[in-house]
Amino acid sequence: MKPLSQDAVRGLMVAAQGLAQGPAVAATKADVREIIRQMHVLQIDTIHVVARSPYLVLWSRLGDYDPQWLDDLLAEAALFEYWSHAACLLPIEDYPLYRRIMLDRLTWNEKSWRPWLEAHAELVDGLLTHIRENGAVRSADFERTDGAKSGWWNWKDEKTALEGLLFQGDLMVAKRHNFQRLYDLRQRILPAWEDARTPSLEAVHESFVLNTVKALGVTKAAWVADYFRLSKKVAQQVIEKLTRHGQLETVPVEGWETPGYFHPDSREAVEAAADGLFPVSRTTLLSPFDPLVWHRARAQELFDFTYLIECYTPAPKRVYGYFTLPILHNNRLIGRLDPKAHRKDGLFEVKALHLEPGVIVDDALVAEVKSALRACAAWHQTPQVVVRNATEPGLAERLSD
Repeated sequence: MKPLSQDAVRGLMVAAQGLAQGPAVAATKADVREIIRQMHVLQIDTIHVVARSPYLVLWSRLGDYDPQWLDDLLAEAALFEYWSHAACLLPIEDYPLYRRIMLDRLTWNEKSWRPWLEAHAELVDGLLTHIRENGAVRSADFERTDGAKSGWWNWKDEKTALEGLLFQGDLMVAKRHNFQRLYDLRQRILPAWEDARTPSLEAVHESFVLNTVKALGVTKAAWVADYFRLSKKVAQQVIEKLTRHGQLETVPVEGWETPGYFHPDSREAVEAAADGLFPVSRTTLLSPFDPLVWHRARAQELFDFTYLIECYTPAPKRVYGYFTLPILHNNRLIGRLDPKAHRKDGLFEVKALHLEPGVIVDDALVAEVKSALRACAAWHQTPQVVVRNATEPGLAERLSD
């Protein structure tokens, strides 16, 4: 097969992630479910200076859609919550993979979860009995009695028990209300599930690697482990096995010392890309937890984009802003902006917009970025767009309403 250019790899990756240009059609609830199946993981994060990350990741791909559809899909058990790349919403079709992890306790820290649950067996049993008799519960349903203040990890005992039982698989998230988890018995959410259907750990690892390669289009072996948080050793062993068996294929990539890996289902698209016919991305804004950019080393190497989410950085040390969103345009990450949705005022404020060095600001770029900003603002129900500052003279005024 002909070598791929890195431009082609970028095009194949944005397409595999559902970020390629496409016809302007209204999104449906079925589209929400399908794009999550395509990505396999939708990372959850609570920060909401704009929409919370899982909703924003979907908007980047679908445009205007009803965020309630995501909540409904979870309540309908078309999705489930579990730890994957991080805390994620996952297609229910992938539940068997994670059930093996639950049964083998591979996501547990054996020095914390299991000993804690065993040491608090009376509380845990009482909590399960309460849920069995009264239905789903929130952590907020239980008062704190130790006098301490709740914090990011300073949980009350009931919260710790709920999370431990969730990781163990006795509980699942039935739905969310105001973004708070409601925990219920697994048997009520998936009454037909039988553990005899759980695949082997070897099969789980193979599925994770295959799903990663499909989700990335073309990838280096070194980028595979991160997607589902596999160990690098396991990922490499599985890649080699799948390649020997023809379940993965390789292609040379210009500038890479190692081959690119792709799924056989993508062969036609890869061959077309080798001939210069590859997808082009839409112009859109990305969450910091978007699969296209969450692997910072991959974003650096493939897109020449150095990214750090600075909400965890003390304000005086921030370079770009609290919660900057990367800007995707023509298969490139051309910059980032620091937004805030002022919902009561109907204002979508961009505190600063920073373009990458060498980005040429022409009328086409301005028009597409402005269109993406307006679309994002309209979806947030903050229709007025104001850009306070930009790296290029006059750009802030050209992008503002």
